[in-house]
Amino acid sequence: MRIIYHIIVKELLQFRRDRRMVAVSFLAPVVQLLLLGYAATTDIKEIPMLVFNQDKSSTSREFVNQFINSGYFVVKEEVNSSKDIDRHIENGDVWLALVIPPDFSDNLLAMRQTSVQLLADGSDANSANVSIAYASQIVSKYSQSIVVNLREKFPGIKQPARINPEVRIWYNPELKSRNFMVPGVLAMVLLIVTMTLTSLGIVKEKEIGTLEQLMITPIKPYQLIIGKLLPFVIIGALDVGLVLIVARFWFGVPLQGSVLLLLGLSGLFVLTTLGLGLFVSTISKTQQQAMMTAQFFFFMPFIFFSGFTFPIENMPQIIQYLTYAIPLRYYIVIVRGIFLKGVGVAELWQQALALLLFGVLILSLSVWRFKKRLS
Repeated sequence: MRIIYHIIVKELLQFRRDRRMVAVSFLAPVVQLLLLGYAATTDIKEIPMLVFNQDKSSTSREFVNQFINSGYFVVKEEVNSSKDIDRHIENGDVWLALVIPPDFSDNLLAMRQTSVQLLADGSDANSANVSIAYASQIVSKYSQSIVVNLREKFPGIKQPARINPEVRIWYNPELKSRNFMVPGVLAMVLLIVTMTLTSLGIVKEKEIGTLEQLMITPIKPYQLIIGKLLPFVIIGALDVGLVLIVARFWFGVPLQGSVLLLLGLSGLFVLTTLGLGLFVSTISKTQQQAMMTAQFFFFMPFIFFSGFTFPIENMPQIIQYLTYAIPLRYYIVIVRGIFLKGVGVAELWQQALALLLFGVLILSLSVWRFKKRLS
């Protein structure tokens, strides 16, 4: 027991001297708990929607107010054309569109049944299900209130007017959660594999001393960096191809968009992951440190704050602002958009530009720091 005691003391002293491990072990869990306590929520509120009100009557405006006053929906815009609906849903600006026909109020006043259309973005199966459920409940409640009012005014009515919601789901009509999750898994695989291999590959050479041996050879720093990073680019490309094949032919997830566009934009994302892996390698002395740093400070925040697990729109406003600094947020939109919606550069140029800026900035800073360490 005395020997075991001295080994324990030795390990604790060694742990205390390693400030990075102390910070990762105690500071990181507290920070993550505070952030995830606000961000990790399955409650859905303030659902972004748009309205195409062709009736323009006081009755139809009162009907729209039922959605606004419910607290579940936020009307982002009122459009005047069905083409505007297509554009907003394709871009992911709204989750639900309410279409009110031009004879809405006339039918209600004439005590005839009328219909409204609910168009949902099915690329996020969970959000679509909840949005449709809330909207159908509001339509049903308003329809019942009309029935009660008409029966009070006209007691002899046997079958007063009702509102029938016609639901249409775009991009994922069967609302399969697999179609929503599998494209996101592609993003996570690319992040974890390329970043982990880059950081561990370089740190391992530090540990066994081969990195120092390479530094004394007539190899220029840029040659060493390119030689180190290119293999992981190739591995990342192979992983993307492998996941695409499994997703399409094993899970049956539809790939509506361009494969070449997906590969090209994946390359922009890989710039970021390689830069992050290179950065982790410059601040880590051991493979254990590299894994802990990557897991606590990159993998977990990226998973929870990118929209992969929880809708960003449901997070507190300050957390939503923080998500703009996470490159995975933009790549998730790209992957799901190409897979399920078949969108192109015209709809994804903002996400592509953000990934390009992140990739160039992060990789440049990491290369500069790595070259500084080499020198």
